[in-house]
Amino acid sequence: RGLAMAPVAAVAAMAAFALLILVAVRLLSIGMRAGVYPVRSRIGWQVWATERLMDSARTYLFPLYASLLTPWWFRALGARIGRGTEISTALVIPKFTSVGDDSFLADDTLMASYELGGGWMRVGEAKVGKRAFLGNSGMVAPSRKLPKNSLVAVLSSAPTKSKSGSSWLGSPPVRLRRTASESDTSRTFAPPTRLRVARGVVETLRIIAVMVSFGIGVGVLFALQSLAVTTNVLVAAACSGLILLAAGAVAGVIAAIAKWTVVGRIRASEHPLWSSFVWRNELSDAFVETVAAPWFANAAAGTPVLNLWLRALGARIGRGVWCESYWLPEADLVTLSDGATVQRGCVVQTHLFHDRVMAIDSVTLAAGATLGPHCVALPASGIETSATVGPASLVMRGDVVPAHTRWQGNPITPWPR
Repeated sequence: RGLAMAPVAAVAAMAAFALLILVAVRLLSIGMRAGVYPVRSRIGWQVWATERLMDSARTYLFPLYASLLTPWWFRALGARIGRGTEISTALVIPKFTSVGDDSFLADDTLMASYELGGGWMRVGEAKVGKRAFLGNSGMVAPSRKLPKNSLVAVLSSAPTKSKSGSSWLGSPPVRLRRTASESDTSRTFAPPTRLRVARGVVETLRIIAVMVSFGIGVGVLFALQSLAVTTNVLVAAACSGLILLAAGAVAGVIAAIAKWTVVGRIRASEHPLWSSFVWRNELSDAFVETVAAPWFANAAAGTPVLNLWLRALGARIGRGVWCESYWLPEADLVTLSDGATVQRGCVVQTHLFHDRVMAIDSVTLAAGATLGPHCVALPASGIETSATVGPASLVMRGDVVPAHTRWQGNPITPWPR
């Protein structure tokens, strides 16, 4: 009966958690105003607690993000969200967040987060104008605005002042030349009803990943209970590690099966936002983040077992590779040659959204290449033999880092010894 009720329990738990987050964030927003405050103050605590809750929501309500429901979720939390917006796993302070019509907030974007210094906290409203684009890990700081039709690139911050239609890269940001691509608006900004319905159906299937994760948890509890009842608690405790290893193996296998079933082998290509591939790719990612990550991938970072699993997802990984990140969105297009290193927090980013078109291309690390902690390597980039990219750096699209050299920065520049 417990296993049979796991799907219902999963939906109920998500709904209850969402309600708790909603109520808590709304209550914390009362009396929250823009300004500069001591870190240890009422408003300082309110803002800090709000961001912690919003971060937890991204983890435990993951299927809700990067979906048709995300703008509605953010509106319910108190953010001002326009029509036709696309929001992925953004982290915002809802009270101070304003997003214009048809804008796009990509993965891990940060809006209106507090700034700290000298024991003081500064908070303020952050705005994104109509049809603006905030790239992966892009930031709009308090009291800043990204004008309409503007773009902030990956791992970059919005400038203090900018004009409509401008593009920015880096931190601190510098102007970036950009050519707008032409595409069918019915597949990017103005989809027909049939595509909205189709997308909604595919996104609803993400709840299956949550149900599977709950089912694995129930299985772990049942196994421990069975051992405790048939033998004793000490034996159950001694075998708990083996049971969790088995649960991790099951989770990894299920995520790999889901990937090949839902999207199959991925090749370099382009897909508009309103297309089956994009929705199915997000469905596959839901199994990675909701099933594989908590039960297996997080704990397996930097182990040969993670390499085996990434190979099962389609990545080409050589001998002696040290990989501490499972963030290889389209693993088929990733090559980590013998002795390559991908350190913690890295994203081997094989896709980008530009004008609501998903462009996918390969990323290659040659033998002995190193991608430092919290780096991002964009599509069509490469790091040649024994080259090193330092921490928190951005390897731009199409960049190839020369062999036996060291680079760092956003975007990367030569790193003197």
